Amino acid sequence: MSILKIPTAKIFEPLLKPARYKGVYGGRGSGKSHFFGELLVETCQAERGTLAVCIREAQRTLAQSSKRLIEGKIASLRLGHGFKLFSDKIETPGDGLIIFRGLQDHTAESIKSLEGFRIAWIDEAQSLSARSLALLRPTIRAKDSELWASWNPRRKSDAIDDFLRGRKPDGAVIVKANWRDNPWFPDVLEEERLLDQKLYPERYDHIWEGEYARAFEGAYFAALLSEARAQGRIGKVSADPLLPLRAFIDIGGAGAAADAFTMWIVQWVGSELRADFLHLRRWRKSVEQAQNYTFKAVITVVATGLMGAIWLGVKVALGK
Repeated sequence: MSILKIPTAKIFEPLLKPARYKGVYGGRGSGKSHFFGELLVETCQAERGTLAVCIREAQRTLAQSSKRLIEGKIASLRLGHGFKLFSDKIETPGDGLIIFRGLQDHTAESIKSLEGFRIAWIDEAQSLSARSLALLRPTIRAKDSELWASWNPRRKSDAIDDFLRGRKPDGAVIVKANWRDNPWFPDVLEEERLLDQKLYPERYDHIWEGEYARAFEGAYFAALLSEARAQGRIGKVSADPLLPLRAFIDIGGAGAAADAFTMWIVQWVGSELRADFLHLRRWRKSVEQAQNYTFKAVITVVATGLMGAIWLGVKVALGK
């Protein structure tokens, strides 16, 4: 009997143990997709008859899927004799199967076809919608089933970030991995990393260090903010109750290409400029609540007016 030996970066070792939810997030060059690709092939080889689905939010063609990566892993591990490659699927030992799906077009009914699958791997999971995640989780429910996710964080509010890093389900194994954790990080990527660090500091942390996207390319002061962050000049401070709060407002436009409406609430404390995000969050929440109430009020008025018009029409028709 041959033994399959797959070198694994130390950062990924916690993910080798069984867990309902496994996640790896981080920047480019960390090897997170390669790790899950190898783990999937290894699992299908060791546990005959495994049914697995590789998922992305949008997948118009198989070229947008993880299929090529998995086929490459099968070849590099010299397991071609046990896996059969087809145009739309991969048959694995013991009548197992790996399929590839985009969840964007699935419904609550159509996704039921995945109920017998034991492994679901979501790659590029930062794009997964809350709707898709809500459909997928109860669908993958076979005994000892697992859901894997790999992603480069974009926003805290993204569904996968909110679920795995924000709400932190019990028993979930979540790992942050970046380029420095990859023992096989190639020289060509090191050159690209250093180039981005030098020329595009405003996007470097997001692309290479797995941080949330903080600034849009070309945004005013993006480079200065990145420099201040790198020097430790941005941090959490308390508002001084004895000093006034000042609001600075940049009124956005109405067109599709116009800037967004922006407000900063700050205090000057000596030579420091402190942004008071606590009050800003409260203000934003109040605005959102007001907008919600306004929307409900408009719907109520429209519905009431419509019913009144219908009733008036009925009275006229009946001559009453």
